[in-house]
Amino acid sequence: MLTLFHQTLCPLSRYVRLILGEYGIEVHLHEERFWERREEFMLLNPAGQIPVLMADGQPPVPGAAIIAEFIDETMPPERGEDRLLPASIAERVEVRRLASWFNDKFHTEVSGPLVSERVFKRYMTVAQGGGPPDTDAMRAARHNIRYHLAYIGWLVRTRDWLAGDRLSLADLAAAAHLSATDYLGEVPWNADEAAKNWYARVKSRPSFRAILADTLAGLPPAVSYADLDF
Repeated sequence: MLTLFHQTLCPLSRYVRLILGEYGIEVHLHEERFWERREEFMLLNPAGQIPVLMADGQPPVPGAAIIAEFIDETMPPERGEDRLLPASIAERVEVRRLASWFNDKFHTEVSGPLVSERVFKRYMTVAQGGGPPDTDAMRAARHNIRYHLAYIGWLVRTRDWLAGDRLSLADLAAAAHLSATDYLGEVPWNADEAAKNWYARVKSRPSFRAILADTLAGLPPAVSYADLDF
C-alpha cells in the first residue's frame, strides 16, 4: 500500500491523487501539517514540503513532479496508450511543459496564495507564518486567474485536451489547481466558456470523485464545487 503525505486542499497533493486515481492505484492518505516541521516528516523530505509518496521498498518520493515521473516509470507496460505521459518525445515535452505551467506558474500566481491565505494560515501560529490573510496577495491571485483561464480556453479550442488528443498529466495538473481554487469559490467560470467546458469533462471522470467529496471543518466548499453541471 502506498502512503501519501498531503493536505486536503493542497493543489500539488491533489495532482498526485488524480494521477493515482486515473491508474486505479490505492493509496493511504496521511494529513501532514507540514508547517509544523515534524521531525519524522523532515526525515522523509528535508525540504519540509508536501506531497511525499512512500512506497514499500523504495526511498521517499518528494514533490509532485517527481512523484508523477515515479508513477509513470513504475507502471506496468500493458498500460500502453492509457499512460498519462505519452510515448513520443515531442508529446512528452508538451505534457511536461504544461504540467510545469500549472504546478509552478499557476501555483505561484493563483492557487498557492489563495489556499495559503484562506486555509493554511488558519492553522498556523504567527511564528509559523499564520495570521490574517494578505488581501493584496489574494487580490493579485484573483486577477491572475483570468489569463490562466483564457490560456486553457485557447488550448482546448485547438486541441481535444490541453496537450493534445488525449488526457495527460497536463490536464490533471490544471484540474488539480483549479479544483482547490474552486473549492474556495474563487474561479470566475463565466470568464471563459471553453475552459469551463473542459473542466466539466475532467471533473466528471471517476478519478475526481474523491476530490469532490473533500470537505474541511469550518470551511465548506462553494455551492457548485461538486456539481457536475455547474
